[in-house]
Amino acid sequence: MTHSKQAAKRVRTNEQRRVRNRSTHSEIRSAIKTVRGAATKADANKDLARAVSLVDKAAKKRTIHPNAAARLKSRMAKAIAAKA
Repeated sequence: MTHSKQAAKRVRTNEQRRVRNRSTHSEIRSAIKTVRGAATKADANKDLARAVSLVDKAAKKRTIHPNAAARLKSRMAKAIAAKA
């Protein structure tokens, strides 16, 4: 039990943010798996655009660190280049 109204509100908002962040992280992970699991290089490039968009949006909202976003994008591009 919280000691003040302000603390109670923090508990509520933290839970809302936690759920939203979990959803975003899950969506990013799924998009990355789609890129890595693509059969052809063309399919992977198409999926890469969606994945990069999701990662950039998450970094912009600070759901993930901007450096982490750059690292994820770099690794996806590297994986696609290796598909040759």
